Amino acid sequence: MDDQQLLRYSRQILLPQIDIEGQQRLLDSRVLVVGVGGLGSPVALYLAAAGVGELVLADSDQVDLTNLQRQIIHHAADIGRDKVASAAERVTAINPQITCRTLPVALVGDALLAAVGEVDLVLDCSDNFATRHAVNAACVQLAKPLVSGAAIRLEGQLSVFDSRRDDSPCYQCLYGDGDEQALSCSEAGVVGPLVGLVGSLQALEALKLLAGFGEPLVGRLLLIDALDSRFRELRVRRDPGCSCCGLAA
Repeated sequence: MDDQQLLRYSRQILLPQIDIEGQQRLLDSRVLVVGVGGLGSPVALYLAAAGVGELVLADSDQVDLTNLQRQIIHHAADIGRDKVASAAERVTAINPQITCRTLPVALVGDALLAAVGEVDLVLDCSDNFATRHAVNAACVQLAKPLVSGAAIRLEGQLSVFDSRRDDSPCYQCLYGDGDEQALSCSEAGVVGPLVGLVGSLQALEALKLLAGFGEPLVGRLLLIDALDSRFRELRVRRDPGCSCCGLAA
């Protein structure tokens, strides 16, 4: 770590939970962000600012006018551009010292496994059950920690699934096969600061896992009620019969 990096990250390094060793772990880390919309925007910005060495941004969508209410990484001039191109431009502007790679495609099958296999941690910032289940399965198969967030209407959820730990459930333990008919933000609506809050918490959980401090949300589901400003936490156990991570898998 050179003098410029010591100065740039000095406020983090001052924390005894991070220190120089934790900052170096961040600089050496590689992270995959699946989706650079409402959740992925603060995730990408904060991880870049914190000095995560390599960010891989995956999203097949283009910026739309309706995105700008909550997807703060994109600007009005970006309408029509690939989201990953727009996001990468902001990320490198914040911290030109990190590496940012873009995947302007929907990650499925072997492409998803390859992307997950190249990183140390995955953040699921997508907006549909099919992607969430596929990302979860890849992380279980390759033993990669997964930070999963979701937000719709005025409700948010956050958890960490870490298949490196014997006591950790996976996404499917919690949600089962999911509901393919579940409403999206385009149908049900969402308030912008809520996705910013969930995304910021995802970034914090990622930093804790990468730098090795604190207790991540493994085996716990954080529920956010934005309407009444309430937070609740539920314990989540690993399902031994889970078709993804259980004994029957």
